Amino acid sequence: MDILPLDPTNWSHVAGAAALLLEAFPHSWPTPGDGLEEIERCLEPSRIALVAWEEGRVVGFVGAIPQYGVTGWELHPLVVAEGVRGRGVGTRLVRELERRVAEAGGLTLYAGSDDEFGRTSLSGCDLFDRTWERIRDIRNPGGHPYEFYLKLGYAIVGVIPDANGWGKPDIWLARRIAGSPPEGAPA
Repeated sequence: MDILPLDPTNWSHVAGAAALLLEAFPHSWPTPGDGLEEIERCLEPSRIALVAWEEGRVVGFVGAIPQYGVTGWELHPLVVAEGVRGRGVGTRLVRELERRVAEAGGLTLYAGSDDEFGRTSLSGCDLFDRTWERIRDIRNPGGHPYEFYLKLGYAIVGVIPDANGWGKPDIWLARRIAGSPPEGAPA
């Protein structure tokens, strides 16, 4: 498997990445045109977009959007084909993205991971009440992907309560990917 920049002139890359979005997130991108529009946004010059290419097809896709100048980048989106999940495709995509974001001046990479379907203990409750206690005690009965990010060294840095409707939060995770704090900075 190779991790490559998404090539806008390679229809297999573009169509393959769009198809993965539609497969994994049909509620977010319900029509084929929606997936292609998202891929077009991911190909904007300021962004980074990578595909995992295996046996002539796209099996994973990840993108990043520069924020806060170039020091903070949002990881968006990340998708891996169902048939290859658990084989390290997502890890390789994220690690290569981190490397490229760091080369572009990024210090922090962060991701929002929606809980729209009640997969964590943060779903279905009022996160404006005991926010940090609930985050500290988070459970994952539904196999939510936030644990994937934790395994890669990301930390939950917050939530946006009701981001996707009442009781449907967005879980924010982040990781420092470059540099170390300047001397004298708080530990």
